[in-house]
Amino acid sequence: MALVFATTAAAAEPPTLLALGDSLTAGYGLPPEEGFVPQLQNWLNAKGKEVTIINAGVSGDTTAGGLARLDWSLTPETDAMIVNLGGNDLLRGLDPASSRANLDAILSKASERDLPVLLVGLEAPSNYGPAFKQAFDAMYPELAEQYGADLDTNFFAPLTAELDIAAARQKYLQADGIHPSAEGVAVIVEAIGPQVEKLLERAAD
Repeated sequence: MALVFATTAAAAEPPTLLALGDSLTAGYGLPPEEGFVPQLQNWLNAKGKEVTIINAGVSGDTTAGGLARLDWSLTPETDAMIVNLGGNDLLRGLDPASSRANLDAILSKASERDLPVLLVGLEAPSNYGPAFKQAFDAMYPELAEQYGADLDTNFFAPLTAELDIAAARQKYLQADGIHPSAEGVAVIVEAIGPQVEKLLERAAD
């Protein structure tokens, strides 16, 4: 009877979701309760989903930084992972081939653990030239297909779904014009939430 009880208790533990990212994940410039991870946690809880989300967002981190700390971020308890990296690679104009190699390595390590992953993409601006933009934009869908990961094509896309870029920047971004405000995060979470629900279902299979 004790063994049955212990097994049932273990099975009842909520899944652990690792959110590996940069300042967009960390909640830069926002009160702790209004960042991406807390708002996503609240959204999922409101949908009746019990989950423990680990905020592994580090402001300023590149794809290389995310890869460097992946081994100790991926604890044995991790059941699934969100990967939201590449924004700082963009800001620094780093070679997309290098960014791709780092994301490839991250997804490879997750695959070794048989962890379902939601890869969150970004779109490069045109000021780096068409070749850069093509290479950067393509790496997310191509890597997601290669590793069987779920894909959110553009973290910021929900902000311009109903507004033009200028209006969205004023309504949904902080004063730096880069990081979403609490209201902007809420819009993003509303859009990405169903994909995270799907990710958790994959983790439970």
